[in-house]
Amino acid sequence: MNIQQDVKDYYGRTLQSSRDLKTDACCTLEDTPAHLRALQKDIHPEVAERYYGCGLVAPLALDGARVLDLGSGAGRDAYLLSRLVGEKGSVVGVDFTPEQLAVARAHQDWHRDRYAYPRSNVEFIEGDIENLAALGLDGASFDIIISNCVINLCEDKSSVFKAAYDLLKPGGEFYFSDVYADRRLPDGFRSDPVARGECLGGALYWNDFLGLAKAAGFTDPRLVADRELSINNDELKSRLSPARFFSATYRLFRIDGLEPACEDYGQAVIYNGGLAYADNTFTLDNHHVIEKGRIFPVCGNTYRMLAESRFGSYFEFIGDWSTHYGIFPGCGTNAPFGQTDKAAATSGACC
Repeated sequence: MNIQQDVKDYYGRTLQSSRDLKTDACCTLEDTPAHLRALQKDIHPEVAERYYGCGLVAPLALDGARVLDLGSGAGRDAYLLSRLVGEKGSVVGVDFTPEQLAVARAHQDWHRDRYAYPRSNVEFIEGDIENLAALGLDGASFDIIISNCVINLCEDKSSVFKAAYDLLKPGGEFYFSDVYADRRLPDGFRSDPVARGECLGGALYWNDFLGLAKAAGFTDPRLVADRELSINNDELKSRLSPARFFSATYRLFRIDGLEPACEDYGQAVIYNGGLAYADNTFTLDNHHVIEKGRIFPVCGNTYRMLAESRFGSYFEFIGDWSTHYGIFPGCGTNAPFGQTDKAAATSGACC
């Protein structure tokens, strides 16, 4: 059994477009903001056809950023982000499927002309994201790392998280979408080529993911969005039952010394607006939707995520670390998916 070769064959030969998928796991079904819909129209049709992502991996405040796309495939997300970072920014895509890379590289000049850039700001590297050290990328050199429905395809997932942490600048973030299960899956199912290729066989149990992320240094993972997946293939569905699967987008900040729980120091922030495409409301995660001009209580970790990242200049910060009031109420350990409290999300309640 060679899981890497199975994945290469599935994405390089079996799948010729998103129409060949047997489930909706590797499809992005969430609402796309208007500014991203407009940019998607400027993606070459062949690149767009070979898109197998499960979420939106285009965070805000990217102008001038250096971005790394892990498992970039035919380049849909890489080209989308190349537009968002602007001609002064850059995007590096890494993938190990030659057929996908050939499509991505074939349309570099087309996208450069479409965007009216003097030179392409995208580079595609053939390589294994489970062994990023072999590619010679400089440590602490990326502002943002993205990945879209790819980590589930990896066997050594912990190495991906550890390398991502090392490659990020302090205050940078790993913003990615992937597929998760509500339980650990049997080994036989994890090695099935179709189940693996459809992004289900390699799905992490959500709590195991949290452990891997924290062990890599990402102490406080934040869930941005999630949806339960529909399995439209009857054979796969019967074999999987009763396991449930979710597509989820997380953001992980490289900020040393974050606490393992949401501790209350009486702090708050005020969003001043001014962020492109989010002038009135800033969304950090599914429990922190911050209205412009409103005093918004936050835990110490959230305070630092905003203050020490690229978002710091858009906020006012209230309070210090002199008094500890305990943990924020409601910060539990239940499965995070489908649990968003709409009232809490705009009231300053922590996760």
